Amino acid sequence: MDVKRIIAATDFRFNKRYGQNFITDDKLLGEIVEVAGVGENDIVVEIGVGAGTLTRALAGKVKTVYGYEIDKNLQPVLAATLSGVDNAEVIFRDFMREDMAAMEKMIGERYVVVANLPYYITSPIVMRLMEEAKNVARIVVMVQEEVADRLCAEAGTPDYGAITLAVDVIANAKKALLVDRKNFFPAPNVDSAVVRIDIDENKYDLISRKAFRDLVRCAFSSRRKTFANNLINTFSMSRAEAEELLLSEGISPTARGETLSTGQFVALANKMTKNGALK
Repeated sequence: MDVKRIIAATDFRFNKRYGQNFITDDKLLGEIVEVAGVGENDIVVEIGVGAGTLTRALAGKVKTVYGYEIDKNLQPVLAATLSGVDNAEVIFRDFMREDMAAMEKMIGERYVVVANLPYYITSPIVMRLMEEAKNVARIVVMVQEEVADRLCAEAGTPDYGAITLAVDVIANAKKALLVDRKNFFPAPNVDSAVVRIDIDENKYDLISRKAFRDLVRCAFSSRRKTFANNLINTFSMSRAEAEELLLSEGISPTARGETLSTGQFVALANKMTKNGALK
C-alpha cells in the first residue's frame, strides 16, 4: 500500500502537535503483529491509528480492532487505507478522555492493546492502562527507544523510575524489536522500539495498589534525596520512624529510591498499609 500517495491524494496535512509518524514498512507491520501474539479470536484496542497501516495488518489476524484516533482530519486517509476491512472500527476520540469502564463493558472480554505512541503521550497512556484497565491481557507499544529503556529498566540504573515500577508490579515488560527511524513517514528524529508488556496481576502479593503508587511517587519525588528524607517529607515521619521502616526490610537508611527493587517497594507498601501509614 502506497501510504505516501494516499496522503498526497487526500491533501492531508500533518499536525506536529500529535507527533504523527506513520509506519510504512510491511515487514515491520508483520513483526509487530507477531510480537503482539494475537490470533483470530482476539480483540485489539489500537491507540493512535494514524494512517491505518497497522490497523489493517492487525485486522487481518484478529476478530475485531477498535482503533482510537484523535485527528479527525485522517478520515479520508483511513477511508482509503482501510477500504474493504470490515472488522476494524475507528473511534475518533482522545483515548485519554475515554471512559475506561464503559469501553471495557462495550468490548465485553479480555483484549490486547497495540499502540504507536508519540513521546508526549506514552507515559500517561501506559500509566492509565496500568492503573485503570481491568481486562487488558497484554500491551504492545511502539515508543522512542529511550522510553522503551525506562519501561524495561533495572533497579539502580538511570532509566529506572516510577513508570518502570508501575509496569513491573503487575506485568512483565521486554524490549521486543528495535525500529530504525527510516521505517516511518515522515521519519522522526530518533529510533524507536517495540515493548511487549504481559499483564500478571498476581505477580506480587500486594495489599493496596494505591499504597504502592503513593510510596513510589514519594520515592521519586526528589531523586537527589535519600528515600528516608522523602518519607519524612511526604508522610510526616520522624527520622527514627523512617529509618526503622527501611531497616526492617534490610534497606540502608541512606538508600535512594531508585535502588529499591519492585519487591522491596511491595514489602514496604504492605507494611505501611498494615500499620495505617498508607491506605
